[in-house]
Amino acid sequence: MPIIVIKGKKEGPVFTMVAGVHGFEYPPIVATQELMKEIDMNNLSGTLIIIPIANTGSFYSRTPFMNPQDKVNLNGAFPGKSDGSVTQKIAHFITTNIIPVSDVFLDIHGGDASEDLLPFICYYNNENYPEQTKKAKELSEISGFEYVVSYAYTLKKDDPAKYVFKQACQDGKVALSIESGKLGNVQEEAVALVKTGVYNMLNTMNMYPKNIMAPDQKLIRLNNQKYIDADASGIFYSTYKAGDAVQKGDTVGHITNEFGTKISEFKAPVSGVILYKISTPPVNVDDTLMCISFAD
Repeated sequence: MPIIVIKGKKEGPVFTMVAGVHGFEYPPIVATQELMKEIDMNNLSGTLIIIPIANTGSFYSRTPFMNPQDKVNLNGAFPGKSDGSVTQKIAHFITTNIIPVSDVFLDIHGGDASEDLLPFICYYNNENYPEQTKKAKELSEISGFEYVVSYAYTLKKDDPAKYVFKQACQDGKVALSIESGKLGNVQEEAVALVKTGVYNMLNTMNMYPKNIMAPDQKLIRLNNQKYIDADASGIFYSTYKAGDAVQKGDTVGHITNEFGTKISEFKAPVSGVILYKISTPPVNVDDTLMCISFAD
């Protein structure tokens, strides 16, 4: 697992960025590559820890979601195991060596090979650590992302976190995540959004004097999510895309069998905006077809 540490000339916080937890999510990986080249340590206060590709097995095999070496999804393996499979060992290393030394932990994702996605930034509303949650919210709102999503936090201290930035949140860090990019491609605008978010956060923390753009003044805050899961395997059809608004009761898609016969139909359980959805035909039982997010 590649890791770079950039220590600034002045003392300051430790800001960690992790990309490539899913190796098919390319814009975050490309963005961290560019950030590593651009950031001048002479102008940096504090330390940056950057893991540009956490899941190299997935990346180099072009495999969505799972590491083909052990068929484990890294973003479901936390806190990991020191004596487990290779993916579980990666999760354990990040949990025991990277998260503890981080003040801010940023997990950067995008739409995987099958996912259409609306760019957003998100954090957990962890009432166990109110100051850290407040800081994560503040950093999210100055990042430049239009959509700011908060997730409910219900974990107990000894529950497995599963997700990497949820592990950092559980451990009392300022933890947040960016989602930018879609469908297993590199979009220049998605790369630029990631970099904008990072530079704006570093600037706000007085770590690096570069502000790409003024924070969006028309923030759209979404703090509830509803998921539509497949109840059959087959071919998924939907005319909707990420970012579309839906009304409760709208028919948002259907599944056919291999012969084109409709076997399932799906209606929006709530009114809201589609954060992400499957946008390639094949689906399996229990696949998340789409996530609809909405405000209170």
